[in-house]
Amino acid sequence: MNAPAPIQAAAAGDKAAGVNWAEKRYLIVDDFVGVRQLLREALRSLGARHIDQASSGGEAMSMLTRLQYDVVLCDFNLGEGKSGQHVLEEARMRGLLMPSCVWLMVSAEKSVEAVMGAAEHQPDAYLIKPITEGVLLTRLNRAWQRKQVFQEIDHAYLEKDYLRAARLCEEAAARSKLHEIDLLRMRAALLLKAGEAEQARLVYEKVLQERDFNWARTGVGKIRMANGDNEAARQMFQGVIAENRFYLDAYDQLARSLENMGRTQEACDVLERAAKLSPNSVPRQRALGMAALKLGNIALAEKAFRKCLQVGEYSIMKTVDAYFGLARVLGQKSDPKEALLLLAAAQRDFSGNMVDLRCKITEGLVYHESGDYRRARKSGDELEAMLKQERQRPDTPTCLEMATLLFAVGVKEAPAELLCYVVRNNDENTVIHEEVQRIFDKARMAEEGTSLITSARRDASELMNKGVLLWKTNKLDEAVAWMRDARLSLPDNMRILFNSAQILISHLQARGYDEALVNETNEVLMHVDRIAPGQQRFAQLIEQLQKLIPGRMTAQEIEAELTDAMKDDHDKE
Repeated sequence: MNAPAPIQAAAAGDKAAGVNWAEKRYLIVDDFVGVRQLLREALRSLGARHIDQASSGGEAMSMLTRLQYDVVLCDFNLGEGKSGQHVLEEARMRGLLMPSCVWLMVSAEKSVEAVMGAAEHQPDAYLIKPITEGVLLTRLNRAWQRKQVFQEIDHAYLEKDYLRAARLCEEAAARSKLHEIDLLRMRAALLLKAGEAEQARLVYEKVLQERDFNWARTGVGKIRMANGDNEAARQMFQGVIAENRFYLDAYDQLARSLENMGRTQEACDVLERAAKLSPNSVPRQRALGMAALKLGNIALAEKAFRKCLQVGEYSIMKTVDAYFGLARVLGQKSDPKEALLLLAAAQRDFSGNMVDLRCKITEGLVYHESGDYRRARKSGDELEAMLKQERQRPDTPTCLEMATLLFAVGVKEAPAELLCYVVRNNDENTVIHEEVQRIFDKARMAEEGTSLITSARRDASELMNKGVLLWKTNKLDEAVAWMRDARLSLPDNMRILFNSAQILISHLQARGYDEALVNETNEVLMHVDRIAPGQQRFAQLIEQLQKLIPGRMTAQEIEAELTDAMKDDHDKE
């Protein structure tokens, strides 16, 4: 039987593009067997032979964990459990998709809520049912061709070598006018991740000279905000929203700029508007709840946290913060009973000593805010005992919250030590120093707090300087060992982390390749990227480390190989 004209045309285009669809591996995700069969037949008309199927989000995640797919066709609404949005979100965050993988979101959903929710996680296309074979094959071919341009760049990105990836974007843009704008957009984003804000600004402004793209204007706004010019950033974000009320990233950035200026009410209003447009974003609902709680808008905070729990039930973005936030709301509503049930649920759904610690903090705050000071004091005593047993200190926000509670229930020594630990871990962060001072002031320890802050900063500086001195006097083994201990003592101190990575790299440069030290350096830098992404020195050190790995090609070597390959192709013609 002859294929219909649209399919013949698509097949001809695929053949011309040299795509071997038969050898690709496909995954179809849909809860209706009939739809899966229709999509399977459409792919078979391309010659596809390796086609897997999943009937639920959970089954899809299991298959994505085991196998690498070239193409995924995923329905948005998968019934009970994970939705297609959840599957895409988790697959991206867990790095389960190959850089060249094409993801087509397929759905009968036409609502703004559904389309925008899916779009925030950037599928390669969003197809509305019913789908003709011609449309499917045309969109698949278009997405596939585009993804091949980014394949090498994506590999560098997955290795977090953002500077190399940015250079590859620049080189590819010079060769491909068809994809130039997309490549420049990716280059700017990579430069921002690498901490090269000024270079990123130049890329955005180059694009804006050609056309007024909202993403480029938003990018410039982010850079201005990072440089402390929050008012100029605010104006840019508001201008983007005025032109495109569905550009959600501009709402999130606008809220941040307003929060930076202390305009929490306006930030909350912006987040509320964005949440109405796309209510299924777990991070946005969490941010809205936190802003509303800070303002004392208990009704809005409760609504946001409950929505956050609802949409996060099957999401990898599910956050324990929503449990704690809602518990705090209930404490202020004098409903400690439901608050304690929520804390029990948090311990059930999230494991780890830090969760137990945060539950105990929130429990004490709930009792204190609901006026039960006797139980609040009991929680404080239990928290103090837990703190003595913990070998690892919590992160900075948790330490600040814990110190606030302990001071409130009459404990003095433990919270003061916690705040000193926070300062040592953030010895150059004046914003945190001011927050710590406010907590000391509230506890009527203003003068003592100032002295403790000064002493803690000095301790951190002396700890780091000893390691740097060993390094500069060429005592590399001792320097590596010293900084290793310093990281154990202050695991989130950025200066110690960066200098530790630099000393490890210097050791590798001087003494030769050592796999254990390479892995240790990588672990240090990945920790930096988790707690403070977008650091310029991070990108520079990653690039230095990559050059020390045997077999790693430099950008110049890659460019030379590409030039030779293009010359060979020309000679063959």
